[in-house]
This record gives sequence, C-alpha cells and structure tokens, in this order.
Amino acid sequence: MTQAPWETKGEHCRKVLSNSLNQEWLLPLEDLPPTDRLNVSSFIETCGRLTSRELEITHSDATYLVDQMGQGKLSAVETATAFLKRAHIAHQLVNFATEFMVEDALKAAAELDAHFQATGKLKGPLHGIPISTKEHIGFKGRICHSGYVAWTENIAQEDALIVRLLRQAGAVFHVRTNEPQSVMHIDCSNNIYGTTVNPHNRKLTPGGSSGGEGASLGLRCAVLGIGTDIGGSVRVPAAFCGAYGLRNTALRNPYKGVCLAGGGQESIRCVISPLANTVKDINLFQKTLLDLEPWEEETSLVPMPWRRVDPMQPEQLTIGIIWDDGVIHPHPPVIRALNEAKAKLMQAGATVIDFEPYDHQEGIDIVSALYFPDGAQTQKQILAQTGEPIAFLTEWIFNKAKPEPLSITENWAFNVRRDAYRDAYHKAMKDRGVDFILCPAYIGAAAELGGGQYFHYTSIWNILDQPAITFPTGLKVDPAIDVVEKEYKPRSADDEREYKKYVPDTFVEAPIALQLVGKHFRDEETVAAAEVVSSIVQS
Repeated sequence: MTQAPWETKGEHCRKVLSNSLNQEWLLPLEDLPPTDRLNVSSFIETCGRLTSRELEITHSDATYLVDQMGQGKLSAVETATAFLKRAHIAHQLVNFATEFMVEDALKAAAELDAHFQATGKLKGPLHGIPISTKEHIGFKGRICHSGYVAWTENIAQEDALIVRLLRQAGAVFHVRTNEPQSVMHIDCSNNIYGTTVNPHNRKLTPGGSSGGEGASLGLRCAVLGIGTDIGGSVRVPAAFCGAYGLRNTALRNPYKGVCLAGGGQESIRCVISPLANTVKDINLFQKTLLDLEPWEEETSLVPMPWRRVDPMQPEQLTIGIIWDDGVIHPHPPVIRALNEAKAKLMQAGATVIDFEPYDHQEGIDIVSALYFPDGAQTQKQILAQTGEPIAFLTEWIFNKAKPEPLSITENWAFNVRRDAYRDAYHKAMKDRGVDFILCPAYIGAAAELGGGQYFHYTSIWNILDQPAITFPTGLKVDPAIDVVEKEYKPRSADDEREYKKYVPDTFVEAPIALQLVGKHFRDEETVAAAEVVSSIVQS
C-alpha cells in the first residue's frame, strides 16, 4: 500500500532519533518489562544496567552534584554519562525522546572537566548539570517542528536564548523530548514519534504539552527540564509524573528561540519554565538564568533579577484552598489530597481558609477565545499542508476558539475583560488576606491516553498571569480508598463527562499532585512558599 505524503515526511526525524541512540546503553528487548506491567517508575533501579554510583548520581539534586564536582569528587563526564544511560532505558519504557545529543553532551562535559582541572573553578552555578529540553526549543542546526509533520524540515538557525545562557552557566544538554501535535494538548502524541506514556501507569498520559519533559523528570533522566506553558503545559506533566513544575509570570524568562505557530499573539503569553525533582533546583534554575540578565538581548523582558526571599515559616502563611472551581468537580483522589494537605498545614501552624473561586467560568471564556484569536487558522493551515490526520484533542482545542477570527476591536475587548478579571481576582485574594492559593493541578491524578480535555485548573492562572507550581503530595491513587462518590450530581454535561472518566482501577499507582499559586510577579515568594508547603504536605 502506498503511504500518504504525511506518513513519509517525518521518516527522517525518526531516523535522527534512531541514529542518536547509543546501542550499548539499550536493554535487549527480552530484558524489558512486559507490556502489561503498567508501573515502570522503579524499573531502572532494579534492571541492573546502572551501577550503584550511577544510581546515586541520577537520584541527586543539582546543588549536591555541583558541590561534588566543585570538590573534585565527581566529573561532568561521569555525571552526563549516568543520565544518558538512564535516559536511554527510560526511552525504551515510555517513548519520551525525540533526539539524544550524546556526542555534544559528552564533549561539553569533557570541556567542563578540562576547565575545572586547569583553573580549579567551576564554570558556573549549573556546572555539569544535565538538562532535558522540549523539542520545540531551538538548537542550532537541529530540527524544530513543534509536533507538525509539515515542519519536520524546519531547522533552527540558532540556539534558543535560554539554551545559550544556561550553557554559559555550565549546563549540559543531553536529550530533547516529545510533545503533542500543535503543542496544545495535556497529552503527548504526534504523527512523527507516536505516543509517550506515563511511567507510573502506562495506560495514562504523562501530560502535555511538555509531556516528554514530565516523563524525563519522572524517571530522573535529567536534573532539570525545560518546557513551555500557555495553559498548564509544564505544570500538568510535572503533576502527572510526580515531579515539580513552575509556571512563572510572563516576561521574566527568555522565550526567544522557541518554535511555535502563532508567534506575535500576545493576549495570552506562553512562558518557558523549569521542571525539577526538588523546589530547591527550581530556585537555582531561576536564579542562575535571571542573574545572566536575558533582558539585555530579549528587550521585551522585564529587567527583574531573581530576588532572594528568606525561608518561610508555616505560621507566616495564609493559604486559601480552592476545592472545586465551580465548573468541573475534581475526582476523589484530589479531594483526599486536599483534605490531608489542609490538616497537615494547619497542624504545622499555617492559616488555611476555604477560598471561593472568583468566577472561573469568566476566566475560561476569556482564555478560550484568546488562545486562537485567528480561529486557529494558522494551525489548521500548517496541518493541511501535508494532510496529516488531526488528532481528537487537536480538534477539541481548536473548537474551543470562535470559528471566525476575532476582529481587532473584538480582540481589544477581550483584552479589557482579561485585565479587569486580573484586577478583580487580585482584589479577592487581598480582601481575604490570602497570600497563596492551594488547588488541584488537574481534575484527577492523571488522564487516560488521549482523554485529557479539561485543563482549566491550570489555564486559569495563565489568563491571570500568576505564578504557580505543581508538586507531588507523596500520595498515589488507591482504589480501595478513592471510591466514586455515589451521591455526586453533575452540574453540567461537561462535568458529567469528566466525572465519568474516574474509574478507580484505571488510575492505580498514579501520583497525586497539587498546585500552589502566588500573586502576579511574586514568583520568588511562590517558589519559597512551595518549598515549605510541599515539605509539610509530604511529611
């Protein structure tokens, strides 16, 4: 049978991925877990391919690794090799990578080691730290397609600014990661590489659109990861995979060099931000990046260095809990996590109050209109170039936009509504004396493959442009505890659709995450609060 043009057009991308693999680091097929083993989150620890030292390295945070390299007890090459080996096996388990950069990573690591041997000094705060990156973040001379078959011959002309700056700080980039078609799903599947699955339950998605990054950090294939977030695309994958993910206030982190359809759309800005396995590493990432003054090149950025915030004590915090956004009711595991978090925070001395969400339907209406002010014509035209099939979730998000492009005056009117909504929400928090909001990261612990349709527990903070960080609670879905509410009554057809998706056995072993939200441009305080809140919740 003759293949359609779209089927063959992405073949060279798959060859790039295949050729980038070091075959010596791959497990023989017979040594991989059977396909019916759903939870593979600890498989690498027990498969026998990594040494005890490599396991120690890949379970360490950035601060520790940099300290060890600074004492000469660990080399950058050894560090990069450990994470590369781990990432190869992880890719066999969950299909998370689009390209391994083995030669570049080991060369960069060797240069860092030579620098240290010659000077006795580290190159920077991220000396030798392996970082994975979402595919549509540009690397000079490498493909950058954003999940579109039509863009598979698009070659980045330069490194993204964030890549250049972090290299100056000593970071080592070793693997690029998968994303969904159109980069607008909380799923991770496209017509080039196929589907990435969740390491905790391979019937579930790792989230999206930075889904490969979620899997990378969830399986500890990198110390830090870089994703992008316009509706939850960093926070959702981190939440689904048991990691931490930050959505910073817009115009703080450098965005130059990200390949994304619809550039110039500024009514709701996409941000670029980190995933990690500790809040401390997120803080280190942000401080390192902003200390390099990216606004000197990307002049639209706010020239605002990362401020030092003193460690917070629980009794300093007033936290408002959103149990339900008034639109879609969260699943039982999330309610359990919120209840346990509230009890632990109050016991620790924090002030915790129930916070009535301020008209989230209004925020949803605004954000849905502003995602595609051109009626998604830009994205539809790209897909039409090769005739590639449009995924269900791509069609779903496109249909949330108005079918006809907004006129300039209509776009202006939505911007006015957006700004009024931001002011009103800030006032609601201020009037209640709430410093931070604790809320779901998603309606449940995760979504089934291809099934994540409602993402407004995260997107609401994008339209409000408030910093937010998702974090693991340490809890997992337990069908014996997290039973379906027999007396639950749906408030709408959408609510009924989403609640029916909760079948306890489907989500077994999925980690349960929550989200902490701060105020506009209070990113530093939000990260500092997340460190104390997450430690209390996980205790």
